[in-house]
Amino acid sequence: MKVDVAQVLQMKNPTLARWIPRFVVAYLKRIVHEEEVNSFLTDFDGMDSIAFVRASLGRMGISCHAEGLERLDPVGRYIFASNHPFGGLDGLMLADKVCARFGDVRVVVNDILMNLQPLSSIFVPINKHGRQRPEYAAMYHDAFASDLPIITFPAGLCSRRRKGVVEDLPWKHSFVKQAIATQRDIVPVFFPGELSNFFYRLANLRTGLGIHANIEMLYLADEMFRQRGRHFDMQVGEPIPWQELQNRRPQIVTAEIRKKVYEMKK
Repeated sequence: MKVDVAQVLQMKNPTLARWIPRFVVAYLKRIVHEEEVNSFLTDFDGMDSIAFVRASLGRMGISCHAEGLERLDPVGRYIFASNHPFGGLDGLMLADKVCARFGDVRVVVNDILMNLQPLSSIFVPINKHGRQRPEYAAMYHDAFASDLPIITFPAGLCSRRRKGVVEDLPWKHSFVKQAIATQRDIVPVFFPGELSNFFYRLANLRTGLGIHANIEMLYLADEMFRQRGRHFDMQVGEPIPWQELQNRRPQIVTAEIRKKVYEMKK
């Protein structure tokens, strides 16, 4: 299995794909590190999802410590709600640590990431730009109905810089509803880190021009590979019992949990 940018474009939007010039496709292949990603897929072929994650992080020289994770009950049912500074790399590191504690994990992701087949067994895909596919809806339901820990990034997008401060955009409240419906405690997680000035400037320019397409997302793979050789210390907070969330407006609870996450910043 290999990543093929041209094929992904064709799958997501066949009409648009026919009009994209070859030099643009070549540029996209370069900024998503298609060749390097495919070398990971080839060299680590046959590994299960978490082994693949650990091998990939090891090749990039990226390490992480999850302070506070050891306090959680290893048989507890949790939703880990984290800020999203990297738009992907943070999910891999958190999945690694949560799996080490609980034995398995599921991560709610954009359905386009299902093209990374070595990771698909731990992914719970959602379509953010259209109707949810029936099989993906079933996977979502089954994941939350299970006893497996679930990781979610309620902002949906990676953090942006506003007035000099890098933080998530407002969080969606669906994870709070799911916590109540499936009787899962919510664990707030703070992940440190920032992307490049180029990324934030592009995001702000795109927003300022009124362009709705998330153009900057194309650079997330490049931003990930920029983190080679780094160590990260994430903070894992105390679980918030699902019973405390009942009979309260999910939007208010969500804002409170988001605030709690950023209060964990050291």
